[in-house]
Amino acid sequence: MYVVTGGARGLGRATAEVLVADGARVVLSGRSQESLDAAVAALGPSAVAVAADNADPGTPGLLVEAARSRWGRLDGALVSVGGPPRGGVSGERAISDRQWTEAIASVFLGTIRLARELSEAVSDGGSLAFVLSTTVREPAADLAISNTLRPGLAGMAKTLAAELGPRGIRVNSLLPGRVGTDRVRELDEATGDAEAARAASERAIPLGRYGEPAEFGRVAAFLLSPAASFVNGAMLPVDGGMTSAI
Repeated sequence: MYVVTGGARGLGRATAEVLVADGARVVLSGRSQESLDAAVAALGPSAVAVAADNADPGTPGLLVEAARSRWGRLDGALVSVGGPPRGGVSGERAISDRQWTEAIASVFLGTIRLARELSEAVSDGGSLAFVLSTTVREPAADLAISNTLRPGLAGMAKTLAAELGPRGIRVNSLLPGRVGTDRVRELDEATGDAEAARAASERAIPLGRYGEPAEFGRVAAFLLSPAASFVNGAMLPVDGGMTSAI
C-alpha cells in the first residue's frame, strides 16, 4: 500500500497506474479534488484520494490516516516534489523574496516534513522515493529555485536512507529529465516558442525524444517495490541519457 503525492496527474499518476496494475493499493494526494476524483475513477477500487497541499503541516497526518483507515498499513510512498516558478537569482527575471519563501515552504520544508512523518509510519522493510529532477546534478537555465532546493533534498534523502536502513526501509530518489507532462509543456511554452524549445531539448537527449510518463512510472514502481530490495540511497536519472554528469 503506497501513498503517492501529486498522484492525480503527471509522473505521480503514471506511477500510481503501474503500482495498481501490479496489484498494489494507493492513496493519491493533490490540490485539485476534481483531478483526484478523475484519477480514482480511472484507477478503480485500489485507489483513494485525499485533497491536500504538501505545504500544509497537516498533510502527512491526513495521508497516513487515509492509508491506515482504508487498508490498515503503509508500505511506502512516492513523494513528488512540485515544480517551482521559473526565474533566476539576479537580473530582470530574478526570483522575489516572496517566491523564494513560498517555494521553501512547499518544495523544501513540505517535502522534509512528509519524509519525516511518512518514514515514522512506513512498515519496516518498506520504501520511500522522492521525485526530484536532473537539476540535482546539472543546473538548468532559468530554474534557480529548482537548482537550489532539489540538491538539498537529494542530501536529505541520502541522509534518510542511512537513518532508516536499520529498519530495512529503503530511500531513493528519481531524477526525471524531459518527460512529456503538463509541467514540461508549460516550461516549453514559457520560452515563447514551445516547438523550438522542445526541438532543442530533444537534440540534447541521446535517445532523441521526450520520455513518456509511463516510462517514468515503470521505473518508479520498480524502485518502490521489493524487486529493488538492495537499492538504497540511489539517485536514479530517468532522462534518456540527457544528463552528462557521472
